Amino acid sequence: MRSSPLPRMSRRGRVTIGVLIGVFVFFTLLGWGVNAWTDWLWFDEVRYTQVFTGVLATRLLLFLVVGLGMAAIVAGNLWLAYRLRPQLRPHSAEQATLERYRMLLSPRLGTWIALASAVIGLFAGLSAQSRWSQWLLFRNGGSFGVKDPEFGIDVGFYVFQLPFWRYLLGVGFTAVVLALLGALAVHYIFGGVRLQGVGDRMTNAARAHLSSLVAVFVVLKAIAYVLDQRAMLLEYNEGAKLYGAGYADINALLPAKEILAWIAVVVAVAIIVFSNAWMRNLVWPGIALALLGVSAVAIGGIYPWAVQTFEVKPSARDKEAPYIERSIKATRSAFGISDTKSTGYAADNLIPPASLATDTSVVQNVRLLDPQLVSETYTQLQQVRGFYDFGSKLDIDRYAVSGKTSDYVVGVREINYGELPNNNWINRHTVYTHGYGLVGAPANQVVCGGQPYFVSGFLGEKAQEACSSQTEQIPAQQPRIYYGERMEADDYAIVGQTGDRNVEFDRPTSTGGEQYYTYTGAGGVEIGSFTRRLLYAIKEQESNFLLSEAVNDDSKLLYVRNPRDRVEKVAPFLTLDGDPYPAVVNGRVLWIIDGYTTAATYPYAERVNLQAETTDELTGRGTFQLARENVNYIRNSVKATVDAYDGTVKLYAFDDTDPVLKAWNKAFGGELVLPKGDIPPELAEHFRYPADLFKVQRNLLTKFHVTDPGDFYSGQDFWQVPNVPDAPDSGQKQPPYYLFTQFPGQESPRFQLTAAVTPNGRQNLAALVTGSYVDGRPQLEVLELPDQTRISGPTQVHQQMTNNGDIRQQLNLLSSNQAQVQYGNLLSLPFADGMLYVEPVYVKSSNQDAYPLLQKVLLSYGDGGSYVVLANNLSDGIKQLVEQGKRAPGGSPPPSTGDNPPTTGGTSPPVLTGELAQAAGKVQSAIAEVKAAQASGDFERYGRALKALDEAMAAFQQAQAAANPSPGPAPSGSPSASPPASPSPSPSPNG
Repeated sequence: MRSSPLPRMSRRGRVTIGVLIGVFVFFTLLGWGVNAWTDWLWFDEVRYTQVFTGVLATRLLLFLVVGLGMAAIVAGNLWLAYRLRPQLRPHSAEQATLERYRMLLSPRLGTWIALASAVIGLFAGLSAQSRWSQWLLFRNGGSFGVKDPEFGIDVGFYVFQLPFWRYLLGVGFTAVVLALLGALAVHYIFGGVRLQGVGDRMTNAARAHLSSLVAVFVVLKAIAYVLDQRAMLLEYNEGAKLYGAGYADINALLPAKEILAWIAVVVAVAIIVFSNAWMRNLVWPGIALALLGVSAVAIGGIYPWAVQTFEVKPSARDKEAPYIERSIKATRSAFGISDTKSTGYAADNLIPPASLATDTSVVQNVRLLDPQLVSETYTQLQQVRGFYDFGSKLDIDRYAVSGKTSDYVVGVREINYGELPNNNWINRHTVYTHGYGLVGAPANQVVCGGQPYFVSGFLGEKAQEACSSQTEQIPAQQPRIYYGERMEADDYAIVGQTGDRNVEFDRPTSTGGEQYYTYTGAGGVEIGSFTRRLLYAIKEQESNFLLSEAVNDDSKLLYVRNPRDRVEKVAPFLTLDGDPYPAVVNGRVLWIIDGYTTAATYPYAERVNLQAETTDELTGRGTFQLARENVNYIRNSVKATVDAYDGTVKLYAFDDTDPVLKAWNKAFGGELVLPKGDIPPELAEHFRYPADLFKVQRNLLTKFHVTDPGDFYSGQDFWQVPNVPDAPDSGQKQPPYYLFTQFPGQESPRFQLTAAVTPNGRQNLAALVTGSYVDGRPQLEVLELPDQTRISGPTQVHQQMTNNGDIRQQLNLLSSNQAQVQYGNLLSLPFADGMLYVEPVYVKSSNQDAYPLLQKVLLSYGDGGSYVVLANNLSDGIKQLVEQGKRAPGGSPPPSTGDNPPTTGGTSPPVLTGELAQAAGKVQSAIAEVKAAQASGDFERYGRALKALDEAMAAFQQAQAAANPSPGPAPSGSPSASPPASPSPSPSPNG
């Protein structure tokens, strides 16, 4: 009797393993089934089930087709290798050793082959299902109507077809290699291939089988060479430092690829013929393969290198010029900057004109509120309850109030679940379910010592604060916020009650009580039945779905409540802008999200990383960071909206000519995206040029505004994006800013996104780039200054304004260890053939719960350093600039006013009295004493120094008021003239 070559497992062990495998499979399938079921219910709620079924069906199709195909190829070759085994094997030590493996495999060979093939097919299918987007574009993609400059092939082939063809080619290579390795192993085990013994090392059948697989591999390599010819237009050209095939690629590598493709075909034929029909050995097939390898190195490597080194490099400017021109044209087309309107702007007026004081198109619309800084102010003044939050950055939008359109700083009062007074499951998910109101304030107006003038989002029927509008100027019929940016993935809400009892906290009342509410919207998934409760109890791993009385027959579950996540789930093919913003449209609060269609295979276009190109000072501070996605084509093709009350998602086609959007819409039935004509006019009024797209286009324009190939190669006219003006050493780029203003060449004020750029390696101003909508179409404009302009850039202007001797003293008085100065957006405004710079100055006390107040405004005109004022408000500052311009004949700078701090309330520089100068000196001495006391660690001395500083500041303010009384604060204009209140001293030396 033959003994088994391997010990057998006991029956109990087999049962145990079977049970464990069964439990694992059960819970895996249960988890997948629960997720699939709940996803279906969610998609059914938002009426986008075609996305769920389309993606799922495509994934399953690719999984089955590719998985089964890979498994069939591998299994077929393994079975063929077994069938071709020799019946008689010569005796040798090698064969004796292999006999035990043959004894193990032979009785259940079919099972072993099926198991190995199933594992390979499983991994192949899992890899294939992730290519669902490539397959849908491959199947539904159309024409771009643009042909590549080398082969004359439509760009649609590169965007829609090429990626999936290259993937299929990779699948083919993998299948052939695995089949070859598996067949070789089977032939070896069963004697078709031998390493020892006399005679041939390989049977005729084994040689025919293995050589055929090698020939198929070489044929696939020939196909790869053909596709590589097309893909060359996507590669990086080291000679020109651009993407797309260059001189050496077109004149050396391209013909080399074609030659190598024909050589590969000849080698494949030679392998078949020499191995089986003629010499029947592997010597000549090996020589053929070696010839292919040598040809690949010599023809495909050494020859193009020689052309690049000895022909291109010595005269790269001329050789690469036609290909640089191709890259410039393709990049400008692929990124939507080919229609950029470029206008020269002399900026030769360095003297503030008198028209500044009477202007109504630029000066009156200057935005002073910084949405990043005043978010703290909104939270403190409009919070009412500690769990309300406005986020770390607000948004800019425009509204027509009383017949006048201007920009507003808006924010949504949301629930911050981390700040709930009692953060248990009931409160988090059934009581505190929603926020309330869109709070807005005019962007160019402050009251009450530097506070925003709130005009909407009040918790009562009218505002209770004296510093706010008494009526809603931006009324929302449904102000409740069930879907917002502050919602995390686990912040689901259970709404709906049986009977008349309301349990959802709605808002505090003017009498100090609380009002409650019951959700009546159409959003949410019904979970009244036991089956639904059990389903979501499993999904959320929360037993309260089954046990809590808060879940009743009328309950609904609201989840995926972040607007950006909601759109991303509905349209997974879109890249979403990182800054959704709210707007009141027809009485509803809607979140507006810009959606981009992208591609990475547009021939000759520059390839950029979206995360790197869109990161700046505001990234992560109220804006989402984009993924590290490499693209060379982008369109703002979709405007998406999410209703803040019921979560309704709508996708509107904004660029209805985009071929990529057409392909996606076709892939999901043709009705996924609503046509552009269905966009309500009231909604279109709130569309704005998307920030992330603008950043990408602005960064590309720093180079691709140069259209001459020779000038582009030299790079002398390139620009750069400046760093943050008040923190240039941080390395963070200055974010673009929204303005409602009128630039030169524009017929009326527009709501536009603006950015300043400087020459590469220098800090003076090179151009202003703006993005806006004209007649519903995006319009990029560049206001380009002369090369040798005297106009300073943002960083220079900020340094010149804050380092001015008079202004520096005034800023020092505002700033101390008890308060800090914060600078808002530095705005660059072209006006009257010159440049007006405006920078608001905020002061924030070090007291707990303090918030920034707009106290001063820095203004500069001309080159940034000659005409500078620090004023209490914008109108005063404009008057002072105009007065400085009148006193400067011939354009000469105004005379210095000395070292004493000026007052800023009048229209001319104040006369500094000895009393005012003496008070300023005492403040400086007191500040020095505070610093010395803090450094000494003497608590008593430090307290005395702080008290003395308070007294000195109070004396200076009194002297300042006596020397030049300030006008009272007005409800419009700019910051009030009221100085910041001096905080009470602290006995701690750490402040």
